[in-house]
Amino acid sequence: MSKQDKRGRGKVKNQRETAPSDEPFGGDTLLGKSKRMTVAPRSRRAPGETRKGSKQQKVKSPKEENVELGVAADVRFQLKMKKEADDDDFATGTKAKVKKRKRVSADGPASSTVLSVPKKKKLAPEDENDSGVWKKKRKKEKSKVEKEEMEQHPVTVKRSGERAETSKTLRIKKQEEEDRQRWRWWEEEKYDDGVKWKFLEHRGPCFPPEYQRLPDDVRFYYDGKPVKLSLAAEEVCLFFAQMLDHEYTTKEVFRTNFFRDWRKEMTVEERALITDLNKCDFGELHDMHKRRVETRKNMSKDEKQAIKEANQKVTEEYGFCLLDHHRERIGNFKIEPPGLFRGRGEHPKQGMLKRRIQPEDVVINCSRDSRVPQPPAGHRWKDVRHDNTVTWLASWTENVQGSIKYVMLSAISKLKGEKDWEKYEVARRLKSRVDHIRLQYLEDLASKQMVTRQRAVALYFIDKLALRAGNEKEEGETADTVGCCSLRVEHIRLHHLLDGQKYVVEFDFLGKDCIRYYNKVPVSKRVFKNLKLFKENKQEGDDLFDRLNTAMLNKHLSSLMPGLTAKVFRTYNASITLQQQLRELSISSESVAEKLLSYNRANRAVAVLCNHQRAPPKTFEQSMANLQTKIESRKEKLSLVKEELQQAEVEARGSSEPRLLTMVEKKKKAVQRSEEQLLRMEVQATDREENKQIALSTSKLNYLDPRISVAWCKKMEVPLDKVYNKSLRDKFAWAVEMTEQDFEF
Repeated sequence: MSKQDKRGRGKVKNQRETAPSDEPFGGDTLLGKSKRMTVAPRSRRAPGETRKGSKQQKVKSPKEENVELGVAADVRFQLKMKKEADDDDFATGTKAKVKKRKRVSADGPASSTVLSVPKKKKLAPEDENDSGVWKKKRKKEKSKVEKEEMEQHPVTVKRSGERAETSKTLRIKKQEEEDRQRWRWWEEEKYDDGVKWKFLEHRGPCFPPEYQRLPDDVRFYYDGKPVKLSLAAEEVCLFFAQMLDHEYTTKEVFRTNFFRDWRKEMTVEERALITDLNKCDFGELHDMHKRRVETRKNMSKDEKQAIKEANQKVTEEYGFCLLDHHRERIGNFKIEPPGLFRGRGEHPKQGMLKRRIQPEDVVINCSRDSRVPQPPAGHRWKDVRHDNTVTWLASWTENVQGSIKYVMLSAISKLKGEKDWEKYEVARRLKSRVDHIRLQYLEDLASKQMVTRQRAVALYFIDKLALRAGNEKEEGETADTVGCCSLRVEHIRLHHLLDGQKYVVEFDFLGKDCIRYYNKVPVSKRVFKNLKLFKENKQEGDDLFDRLNTAMLNKHLSSLMPGLTAKVFRTYNASITLQQQLRELSISSESVAEKLLSYNRANRAVAVLCNHQRAPPKTFEQSMANLQTKIESRKEKLSLVKEELQQAEVEARGSSEPRLLTMVEKKKKAVQRSEEQLLRMEVQATDREENKQIALSTSKLNYLDPRISVAWCKKMEVPLDKVYNKSLRDKFAWAVEMTEQDFEF
């Protein structure tokens, strides 16, 4: 299409938008409401006649000829539409009202018949460049259909903005209702030491459903031949098949442990037949699992809603208890179903079978004057206790590591809140005693008793490096993770001079959850000499602190301050570090986005101190690339808006016309808005990059006194929901209610 034709079309468009209309359509648009395209009625003036006051042109340019051709085409289209509208269903004006009443009386008042809209003639685009124009026209036609349906059914159709506003209002009302019903236990008197509750009633734990047999068309093969497994062996077999896509099933330790435990579940005949895991074919079981996963993903809205309602019923029955006659939520009321143990890192027990927990394995705890929960039919509880000095509701021992599992109240409950509050208060008390304790262990570095020296060096590391105390573990029972007191000779290297620093200790060991701790730390000369002394005449696998354990260390600390343990040092150092970093980094004049970046950097300093590492997310590079693309797009938009502002200022210069002045103000606000959005994106990119391998949530959840964050938000005028999500706000409701902006840890 030539440029001249395009300009001709543009002129037609302008004439359509401005021409008045007395047509039966009421001047309504043919292609949507966004641009009113009407045609002047022929009765107003004869062909070739001009408007009143306009000059008659004798010679017509090519542009004007195109305009007339375009108008004529649109007139023909409009007349065709009018002819189609003469049908009974599309009558207009008074006739339409009569027809509508007749239809209602025929169908009944409850009829939901929707009047169809006439199909408009589809015109093929002239060339590929015009296809976008016709797509827009079809979109406008669709919007008109939706408009007519909305007029006919005003009750059932809502605008998205109205729905969002209604949803927001409901959320606010729900939150207000939760706040009114929340048990403000922190305003009540505490019980005597050791007493946790006076009344406790619950329904017991919720057990997972029993295993269902595989369909007949899904078979397990051994050495190329189908094998019908017994019920127990088939269930364990399916556990492995479901994990074939995971790297765990490629690890030798995982495969060995699984195969050993799987054979224990087999019958004698099955054990005699199945002797090599490499000859097992789990393909059909794995395919079935993938189909089930895909089916769950593709469930309809009604199916998802039905599952949600079923889960809600289970939660209402098992997920709440009465604690001192207040309704409290239970955290983990569902017993974990059987499966294969994964562990973290290179755990030596990965692949072992986690057996199904039965009621006979479970101990129930409730008050004497409450109704004891009923076990599932045909079963009984292992024991029923009435111990109000503990906080658990049920307990059992799992078979893989032999650890005791508990059903506890949720993080937002009174018992959890009181425990958190007490933990941070003990850490605050340490603040007034820490200088004396540090002076004490520095003096003990020169003690004549070896156990005292070892205790002093261990305290030095726990205080300065926030190391965990560590616990003694039996050989082969769990992963080879260590803490300060269980360090071995192989875990440290001593350097008189390293990277220009004197007396450097190089740590390299697996900490909690098999997270590697690697650090090079310069220490005092006396600590360095003691470490060298501790390593003398020892092999790589020998204990560094061979005369010290965690119990001895905590006993000594409790003698220095009641309630003091090695863990309190970790909480204290994390909280005091956050408070100091916030003071140094926060600037009240910055934007909210910049203040949040400062908060995250302060939190990051704590995470580094506590060695809260994580592997970079698999989608990190892609998400960063997407964010960078958005930033570049935002920069281009900002540049365009600035140009528009400059143009508006030039037009308004020396003019007092209100329209131009209003336009300038509008463009200024657009520039400011674009700058804020760009800054927010850039800050977000910086924050993501710095957090790539650091986990901020762990310290925020367990080690940082929430009152520090609440006070900072109030002082810096930052919304609390920018720092704490709803779960954390509920967990630390006691801190939110009682903290003022001048709080000091």
